[in-house]
Amino acid sequence: MRIEKKVIGKLEKCYALAPFFYKGKECFLAASEKEAECRIYDMEGNMLEVVWDSPGGVMTMVQNPDSGGQFLATRRFYSPNDSSEASIITASPRKTGGWEIQTLTKLPFVHRFDILSNQGKKYLIACTLKSGHKYKDDWSEPGKVYGAELPFDLSQCHNGHPLKLQVIKDSMLKNHGYCKICRNGEEKGIIACHQGIYEVSPPSEDKDMWRIERLLETPASEAFFADIDQCGEEELFLFSPFHGDKLEVYKKKNGRFRKIYEHPQKLEFLHAAGKGYIGSTPAVFIGHRKGDMDLLALISDGNGELRTCTLDHGCGAANVLYRHTQGRDILIAANREINELAMYYLNA
Repeated sequence: MRIEKKVIGKLEKCYALAPFFYKGKECFLAASEKEAECRIYDMEGNMLEVVWDSPGGVMTMVQNPDSGGQFLATRRFYSPNDSSEASIITASPRKTGGWEIQTLTKLPFVHRFDILSNQGKKYLIACTLKSGHKYKDDWSEPGKVYGAELPFDLSQCHNGHPLKLQVIKDSMLKNHGYCKICRNGEEKGIIACHQGIYEVSPPSEDKDMWRIERLLETPASEAFFADIDQCGEEELFLFSPFHGDKLEVYKKKNGRFRKIYEHPQKLEFLHAAGKGYIGSTPAVFIGHRKGDMDLLALISDGNGELRTCTLDHGCGAANVLYRHTQGRDILIAANREINELAMYYLNA
């Protein structure tokens, strides 16, 4: 494997990444965890626009489907101890240039959110890391999962008329991890917290309530699915426990998830997670933010054995984003610990 690294910018405590289709071309968003910029880049690594200078505290960004460039983002989530003023905002491009920012809903400690589509409707799912605290590093008030149907026109939701949310699930201690999956044509959210891994489904025509199912009781801060061995069924990958050092892989057998792999080395402060391909080979991408701060690719050797390849060292990625464009496999990384945005061209 041959890796080409291209540093595309410096951004203090860069954290959030998101795919973004803008002005007829494939792009991506990059934003800071601290008081710094939110930017738009093209897939060559050129910065196109600065959406805002501050405030930052961006944990998640999601484009509103079929919106012509509007996206949603968290703001003012600066740390688990400094996020009581966090909210979800909408950013919409003005025809005359610049961006209009509106508060969709205020939600203290909101860390992850997404838009789930089902049967012609769109739903917001939002996860709070905690619900409050009395002192630094206090976890006595667990987080929650919230939901709401989104109106077609989000401009009707603003500071004076925020989107109303309902609690789907409470008592979610260290409610950190999230990814989207699609099963049988239905989009669902996968949530990771201290109590385990949950699958959340939005309302449907025959069921008007949100549905939630616990898949596994193992504490984790990230959980995501990938068919790494090309067996036709996706494996479940965990970072355990909260901001932990264990990378685990589970496979469903006889209706239950059972652990089939644990990485032999401890990877301190596991955080970045993504999946994609290196050539025709499925890969899972992993970054950890302490110790060696490696960026790794986990692949199958074809005989059912998993092995890791080091893509970069000492970078401390907070998040990664895989894209296949113009015939190339590209991994974009928010290398938070060195304030670096980078693109890695993955050559098999």
